[in-house]
Parts: sequence; structure tokens; C-alpha cells
Amino acid sequence: MRYVTAGESHGPMLTAILEGMPAHVRLSTADLSRALARRRLGLGRGARMGFEQDQVRLTGGVVQGETIGSPVCIEIGNSEWAKWAEVMSADEVDPAVLAAQARHEPLTRPRPGHADLAGMQKYGFAEARPILERASARETAARVALGEVARQFLHQGLGIGIVSQVRAIGNIQSAQVALPAPGDQAAIDADPVRCFDPEASRAMQELIGQVIEAGDTVGGVVEVVVYGCPPGLGTHTVSAARLDARLAGALMSIPAIKGVEIGDGFALAEALGSAAHDQMHMQDGRIRRTSGRAGGIEGGMSTGEVIVVRAAMKPIATVPRALGTVNVATGQDDRADHQRSDVCAVPAAGVIAEAMVALVLAEACLEKFGGDTLSDVRAAVDAYRARLQAAGMAGAW
Repeated sequence: MRYVTAGESHGPMLTAILEGMPAHVRLSTADLSRALARRRLGLGRGARMGFEQDQVRLTGGVVQGETIGSPVCIEIGNSEWAKWAEVMSADEVDPAVLAAQARHEPLTRPRPGHADLAGMQKYGFAEARPILERASARETAARVALGEVARQFLHQGLGIGIVSQVRAIGNIQSAQVALPAPGDQAAIDADPVRCFDPEASRAMQELIGQVIEAGDTVGGVVEVVVYGCPPGLGTHTVSAARLDARLAGALMSIPAIKGVEIGDGFALAEALGSAAHDQMHMQDGRIRRTSGRAGGIEGGMSTGEVIVVRAAMKPIATVPRALGTVNVATGQDDRADHQRSDVCAVPAAGVIAEAMVALVLAEACLEKFGGDTLSDVRAAVDAYRARLQAAGMAGAW
């Protein structure tokens, strides 16, 4: 399974293509629209979430509500495109027409924490517009749409459920021990910061209000929980194919994510070995773990237990009060260009993280079980389950 996205933040549309999805997965435009609406949730989002709508179209690979085995193509139109048609035109525009537009002013003051300067250096541009247009987190809308295709496959083919929540915003952390289940997703999405802990949510909302007043930004930690994943996805035999490595790489590819942990992650570095690992015992004829510190992955492979992965998001780098930089046109110290941005995008980051986890797991499932149709996948899954049971090695799955 492979996917690619194309398009810029203020271009006419984002395009996403997913290759390798089996036939007969039920999928609709409404499914994608709901997923994209979830990405716009959360206190602290910028004005763009209010006036820009995701105009989604399925333009390939789906007929009469089912995938047909060919590449799935999704287009997400930009409702603001008319304002940028000349500046972001693929064809050359009369320089006099461009000069009359404020939006065409060169962005020569690269923003710290963004791709601006490194991208200008790498691709040979004298200003940041060609870089920030693609580096923008707007691209993640395409990934959320692709992730919804993967989520539908995982649910329909293997009964896998995925849910996310915000675990921390700034220095406010959720103290809730119980993990959310897929059935809790609607309640989580209804919360202003998508936190499963009501008390922590209230404190997080208060903190965001303080950050808004201060003209600053704030980051946090999101958590993705996966139920019903079979054991043996990924491998210990090839380093790049380890499931934990793939999940970490996928989550780190989300803009502003600076750290990833699986299970108890960094806390395990402080524990002794006797307390760090998930011991096993036989329960009702199944091998079960007594704890979930490993987050459902051992030796680069899923264990059949609940998968838990968290990602740490830095504060949005476009700070309203503008950070110090150098104007590359003058060579003088200056204040960074300010493009509109969110104060806190952590709630949305959880939805994007769900999509990336779904894409990784869908790819890993297709590697293990194969199949050109959804029924082929189900048959292979059933045969695998029967083999584990016959060998006396059935676990939580």
C-alpha cells in the first residue's frame, strides 16, 4: 500500500492518492467529510477553521460506495482559492497584476521553528512563500482523508477500532488512568480540547485562554489507542519494518511533532527491569499480559494487546508577537513574518495522529494478510486466528 499527497496551502486543492486498497471496502464522501470536520475541532484554532471549508470529492477508486481495487483519489478543494488565484497560479501571471496584490509581497523574514529558511536554502528561493505553502499543516487534511480510508478498511476487515485524546496541553496533564475506547470518541470530540478527563479539560481551556491573552502559543501531548489489532504486525527481522519504527516515523512526519513514545515510553527509562516489562499468564486458555507498559508492541511487532502511542507537539511556531529573525533581503536582524496561525492545534493533532496510525496499520495488515478483496483479507485473518488457537498461543486478540 502506498500513498502520496500533492497541493499547497493556498492552492486550488489538495490531492491524495492511495494505492493498494482492496476492493469492496465501503466508503463515502460523507465518511471523508466527517473525518475532515473532526480535524477542524478544538479550542485555540485560528480563524481559517471558521471560514475555510473542506470541499471533498472522491474522483477515483470508489464506485457506488465501494472501493474497486484501483487507486483511490481524493480531492479537497480550497474555498479561499479565488483570493489566491493569481499569486498561486500554476501558469505565469503578468508581473504588473502580481505587483498590485499585497499577497504577492516577498516573505523575506523566515520564521524560527518553521521550514522557511532551511527550505529556501535547499530549493534556492529568495523568499519563503514557495516553502511555507507546502510545509503548512494544511497538507494534513489530505492525510486525514487517506487515514479515513485506512480506518474503514481496518474496521470492516479486521474489527480494529482507533480512538485518540489529548493527554496534555502545556503543563496541564490528564490524570485519568483508564484508556478511552472507540465508543468514547463522540464524547471526546464534543469536549473543547478533546480530553477524556473533564477536570483536566477545564484547566486546559483556562490555560489556552491565558495564552491567547498573552499573544503566545502552546503545545501538548496526544494519545492514540488501538483496539483489536492482531499479533505479529511488523517484524523483528528488518529494522525499517519494525512496527514501532514505522509508527514513530509516521507520527514524527506530522508538522510540529517533536517526540513519540509507545506505551510507557520515556518513563520506562526510570524503571528497573523487574518492573518495566509486561509479564504473562494464562487466562481462560489465552496468554495475557498483566500490564500494558509496552503499549502493545514488543520486538517491533504487535502483541495483540491494546496499542498505545503518544506524540508530543511543540507550540505553533508562528507566534503572534513575532520572533527574532534575519531579513534575507537586507541581511539585517528583523522580526519574523507573521502568517495567521492557531494558538493551540493539539486537539487537531490527535485526529491527524489517528490517521497516520491507521495508514501504518493498514499497510502492515495488508503485508501480513494480503488479498485483492475485503473477503480475501477476512479469510486470511480467520485462518491466522485458527492457527494461533490450534497451537495454544491465542492471546488477547
